[in-house]
Amino acid sequence: MTSATPSSSPSALSDRPHLSLESRTVGALVGAAVGDALGGPVEGWTPEAIVERHGGRVRGIVEPFHRDQWRTARPIAPYHKGDGHVTDDTLMTHALVRVYEKVRDHLDAYAVADHLVPDLITTPRWIPELDAEALPLQRIFLAEKWIVARIHYGHVDPREAGVGNIVNCGAAMYMAPVGVVNAGNPASAYAEALDVAGAHQSSYGREAAGVFAAAVAAAFKPGATPESVVGEALSLAKDGTRAAIEAVCEVASGFDDFEAALGPLRAAVSPFDTVGADYRKPSLGARRPSRLHAIEELPIALGMLLVGRGDFRHTVLGAVNYGRDCDSIATMAGAVVGALHGEDAVPEEWSGEVARASRLDLRAPAEALSAVAREVFARDVTRRRAHEELFAAISGVRP
Repeated sequence: MTSATPSSSPSALSDRPHLSLESRTVGALVGAAVGDALGGPVEGWTPEAIVERHGGRVRGIVEPFHRDQWRTARPIAPYHKGDGHVTDDTLMTHALVRVYEKVRDHLDAYAVADHLVPDLITTPRWIPELDAEALPLQRIFLAEKWIVARIHYGHVDPREAGVGNIVNCGAAMYMAPVGVVNAGNPASAYAEALDVAGAHQSSYGREAAGVFAAAVAAAFKPGATPESVVGEALSLAKDGTRAAIEAVCEVASGFDDFEAALGPLRAAVSPFDTVGADYRKPSLGARRPSRLHAIEELPIALGMLLVGRGDFRHTVLGAVNYGRDCDSIATMAGAVVGALHGEDAVPEEWSGEVARASRLDLRAPAEALSAVAREVFARDVTRRRAHEELFAAISGVRP
């Protein structure tokens, strides 16, 4: 699949209803949370195991995989995954939004050190999977705890703190806010996310964070389509990440039903995935830096975007029923398709129940981030005009 740019012809734009920045932002963040909550209870399982457990494909919010034994069943315990509860994907996304609310400008790795790390270790938050208030640090996975260990305790340069961590989707999964703040500018979203993610990840994990943020930013463009979003992602992606997206999306373009696509998409991403066939038992070479490999989650999320033809239900349910790290896959897919079609695309029966069950206001972070995005754009305009004046004085050429 070759890179492409979205149509921006007057006819293409006039055929689409106008969606506000606020609607697309709510669509992206609420869509991500819904995908997270739907995928959580079947995370780590195969499509076959999901069918056996649920008597068919998951079609909405479901109970924990181990029912009432979730408190003790390994490897899930002690987290209540299911019943509409969001996971650490959403908790980290909301934490990054809070950083934007404080800084009210573009972020970098030092913003992670100055604001995200303190947020994780000092302020109790409601943790749906624990049914209690707790420090976010007590919920996040070891790959996210790495940020705290390296920066707070190790005093490592934030720009290099991600080096040495396992290479996974941990940074990519919460980068949607970077795409929102750079709405319509995928290249800027990519660059900013790479800087932010440097505090958390290296290699293809960091690259995926940049490409995912770019995909979200691309989805905000009027007239954007699933194909144009994938094209923008490919135009920026490097090395194994680009190759994996290209391979998966080439296959995905031939399907319009996720049931038929599950096996072929897994086969397409398999050469780039270091985890291996058994998700619960990663290979010895898993999650190590490489220019040849990619995380599995982002290529599959973009592939499901194509399979779903931009429909929220079909896209997200495809991601959920893929299994493996499906909460993160569905988080990414939900964010992109939500940004494409706005808040009305996210089924209210899902978003309302996820908000109720998780005891979280899913709209408030999106509304706050929309306001920040407008402020940052105004700052960017002022900075750009100042540079234009300076460069005119330097070059003698007026803009």
